[in-house]
Amino acid sequence: GDPIAWTALVGIPLSAEPGQARITVTQQGQTRDIAYAITPKRYAEQRLKVAPGTVDLSPEDEARYNRERAHLATVMATFSETPQASHDLAMGVPVGGPRSSSFGLRRVFNGQSRNPHSGMDIAAATGTQVRAPLAGRVIDTSDYFFNGGTVWLDHGNGLLTMVCHLSAIDVKTGDVLRAGDVYCAVGATGRVTGPHLHWSVMLNRAMVDPALFLV
Repeated sequence: GDPIAWTALVGIPLSAEPGQARITVTQQGQTRDIAYAITPKRYAEQRLKVAPGTVDLSPEDEARYNRERAHLATVMATFSETPQASHDLAMGVPVGGPRSSSFGLRRVFNGQSRNPHSGMDIAAATGTQVRAPLAGRVIDTSDYFFNGGTVWLDHGNGLLTMVCHLSAIDVKTGDVLRAGDVYCAVGATGRVTGPHLHWSVMLNRAMVDPALFLV
């Protein structure tokens, strides 16, 4: 923003129904609603075959997944008032390589429909260095059932990024990174069909297309 005008950047979840939506803006004690339109968009579909145990979960695996989901809900709710960088939101790609899957792809595992793809997949060899797309603070690192080795970064003001299926994690929660810092490595952990980097961008708790932020 500047003294003349401000721009609001709003993350719209894939589950949002097309139609009119509104945001509420509070400025200098004054509150007003601003309307915007959500238009329909169609995404491609992909059918994959994976190990049966990663689609039809055992009671033990389902209990683990539910514990992880509850924890990740608190991670994704992170909102820091002070941004980690005075960024213009232009991000560098975290790893070089061809895009093997795009945001919004409708996925069917072993004939069973699952949630649309929530990020961008980049094909790269196991061990390839991954770089921070923006300056940020590490808010979570772990090995999750579906995502494998995972790191979440907080870039401030409700903007988060996540990379997963990692073979190595070289940071810990609380570490502060500069844009371009190496902090992990590509792998094939979790539910995958081969080594690659899954990269997600979250804005106000909604997964959005990482391609919109690339330089």
